[in-house]
Amino acid sequence: MNIISSKQSSSLWNHTELYVKRCSNTRSYRIYIAVPGTPPPLAGYPVIYLLDANSVFGTMTEAMRLQSRRPEVTGVQPSIIVGVGYPSAEPFPAERHYDFTKTTPDDELPPHPAGGQWPEQGGADDFLNFIEEELQPYIRKNYMIDGMQQTIFGHSLGGLFVLHTLFNKPHLFSCYIAGSPSIHWNKHSLSASEQQLAKRIHQAPLLIRLLIAVGELEQSHKSGMFSNAKQLAARLEVQSEHGLHVKYKEFSGEGHISILPALISRAIRFPSESTDFR
Repeated sequence: MNIISSKQSSSLWNHTELYVKRCSNTRSYRIYIAVPGTPPPLAGYPVIYLLDANSVFGTMTEAMRLQSRRPEVTGVQPSIIVGVGYPSAEPFPAERHYDFTKTTPDDELPPHPAGGQWPEQGGADDFLNFIEEELQPYIRKNYMIDGMQQTIFGHSLGGLFVLHTLFNKPHLFSCYIAGSPSIHWNKHSLSASEQQLAKRIHQAPLLIRLLIAVGELEQSHKSGMFSNAKQLAARLEVQSEHGLHVKYKEFSGEGHISILPALISRAIRFPSESTDFR
């Protein structure tokens, strides 16, 4: 990736902000990187890759800064946070629709709440290539990290992309966190990829953990988001003997957006939890 500009800040740990352009096309991103103030462990820092960084990078960084001071008590290990956002002041820029989704026929898309047209769709594979071929190599080259402790976090359409990544390139991360995933958006293609993952891990088991989370108040979401997430978790739980360890969590009293602070607090300790989720 080509770095257009960068700036440093000490307000949130050691915080670097990069404006980058893809090597393969003209898409631009705003990359936020927060590094713990404590020395790295011998194996290097764990890393959490955070989607929709425009909206939640500050939330996750503050949660990590506060809770990782005493990891022996909180279970939160000091980790590098790599936020992927956009050069926009909006919390959820329209570009995310392209990056987080597969191509979907117009008649299968949900109605736009304002009666308009949805932003461009269909760039999930290209965005995944950016993460694998440009962003992850940059982080490996410039920071002391533990390659065995790599997490990706996404919510809503970002949660959909987390599942897309798990089903298509499960080796990229050791921990996957999908909050309120918009499964309805690419339900047919995601189902096919889910079946391919099952075949793959039966042939070559992996050690992966997955957290699927929804808010209790999302039961009324007309997309079926709540039931889709619960059913997916139930289907995947049977793969534990092949190394896919799944945790399903409902957050009481939380809706589609209000779930984020509670989920982030849980997410930063999830990579260190036991895989015995019973």
